Parts: sequence; structure tokens; C-alpha cells
Amino acid sequence: MLKNIPKILSPELLKVLCEMGHSDRLVIGDGNFPAESMGKNAIVIRADGHGTAELLEAILKVFPLDTYVEHPVNLMEVMPGDPVETPIWDTYGKIVSEADERGEKAIGHIERFAFYDQAKTAYAIIATSESALYANVMLQKGVI
Repeated sequence: MLKNIPKILSPELLKVLCEMGHSDRLVIGDGNFPAESMGKNAIVIRADGHGTAELLEAILKVFPLDTYVEHPVNLMEVMPGDPVETPIWDTYGKIVSEADERGEKAIGHIERFAFYDQAKTAYAIIATSESALYANVMLQKGVI
């Protein structure tokens, strides 16, 4: 056991977070995200039974965000014409604001297929059971 480590962070996930270097990307995918097909060249970690927001909050307690890019946190844009609400993005904004002095300005949005392209180059992808739509988050690691 370790002190001050959020219990939701499994030993496997902690190992991966430690292995990642500056500019490496981590995707936290919702329950619909094609983690296995996107992660053919990445480490895929299962976090069944957990949501994206709770994982994001725990990860940002130990994971530095990149200060050399405008948006070290990126969300998948809603497809034009898709009548989907994204209240989970407000939750993400609060979580990121607690972890980064830039607050919500650290969050960007990437078109859906461009997000998939970038996800294919991620170091790791976490597959969650999140039921909210467009709840995918991509983090870029910084330095400490």
C-alpha cells in the first residue's frame, strides 16, 4: 500500500503513468470508445466499472499537464448536427481547474476523426464504463 495515491489508480495504471515521458499522450475513453482498435500500438488498460471523471480527477493528482502546449487536455468535438448534450464537460472543467492554474483554458476540442487519429499515437488508452456521450479525454504529459 502507498499513501496519498487515489485508490482508483491501479498498480498497472500507476506503472504506465510513471513510464510516460514529456509530451506522451494518455486517452481516457468512454464506454463507446474503440480502445482496443485505437490502441493497437498503445498500452490498453481496462477500468471497467469506473467513469471518466473519477479517473481524470485521480490521474491529475499525480500527472503533470504539459505547460508547453496551449491545450494539454483535449475533448472530442460533437459531430455537427448531433443533438447530444455534454454536461460532463462542465465536470471536466472543474477537475482541470483544480489541477492546473490555466483552468478551463487548458482544455481544447478536437474534431472526432482527428481525435481518433491522435488517439492511435497515444502511449496508453484507458477503457472505462462511462455512459456519457463524447466523454473521451486526451491528456498530454508535462514535466515536474
